[in-house]
Amino acid sequence: MIPFEFEYYKPDTVEEAVNLYDSLSNKNKKVIYYGGGTEFISMARRYNMYADAVIDIKAIPECNEFDFDGDDLYIGSAVSLSQIADINKFPLLSLVVKRIADHTIQDKITLGGNIIGTIIYKESILPLLIANSDVVLENKTGKRRVSLNKVFNKKLLLDEGEMLVQVIVKKEYVNFPYQHVKRTKNEKIDYPLLSVSALKDNDTINVAFSGLCEYPFRAKKIEKILNEDSLAKKDKIDEIIKNIPGEILHDVGGTKEYRKFMLGAIISEILDSFQEEE
Repeated sequence: MIPFEFEYYKPDTVEEAVNLYDSLSNKNKKVIYYGGGTEFISMARRYNMYADAVIDIKAIPECNEFDFDGDDLYIGSAVSLSQIADINKFPLLSLVVKRIADHTIQDKITLGGNIIGTIIYKESILPLLIANSDVVLENKTGKRRVSLNKVFNKKLLLDEGEMLVQVIVKKEYVNFPYQHVKRTKNEKIDYPLLSVSALKDNDTINVAFSGLCEYPFRAKKIEKILNEDSLAKKDKIDEIIKNIPGEILHDVGGTKEYRKFMLGAIISEILDSFQEEE
């Protein structure tokens, strides 16, 4: 049971949602947008999260869209991980989200919730980063479509009152060759020790990581090393490890040294797999 009272709203449009956020915030109320609610409910029960008002976005049509329109795939922020996995319009994304949680929890976790939530791994963002996706963001001042790579730096950089409405993926990226490797401490379905997604964009490998640092990331410097034809595979791995853009995680799941070792093995596996496909 959640140990505090809060106001609940379920708007039918994005405009109504952002206007509600603005109006409630102006009354000095703590407001959150609410998708699947898994994080809010579990954390609020322990008083690790608080809100005076929640705005449920699940009735907003744009937030539930999951289909192609011309050359773009639109994925609403309220689309559940199970929908993404089962409908399988973007195979790499489907593969990644299948291993984020068991199917019962996947029914509740939304794409937006996984990207914006406080859990550090945010694995669903990996395919979206390397597919050069756009995001549609909106608040009281208006709507913007912007590259995800420009507004994601350790977390999604949202303006005040801004909600994630949709992610847009170019159709060509959906069909590129891909690899995903995830290592966990115990079970197949668990938080990652290391999760790596890669797409081969013509002759260039795009790659993103989760579980290596305290945030998911795509690093252009690492991609440059990975795609340097003059480097042997071992040298690529050594240089990538030297150029990790943050402190490597060291926790009960695994030490820094173990994660470095695992990273080398995964990079080697991805390079070999792509080579075999040629």
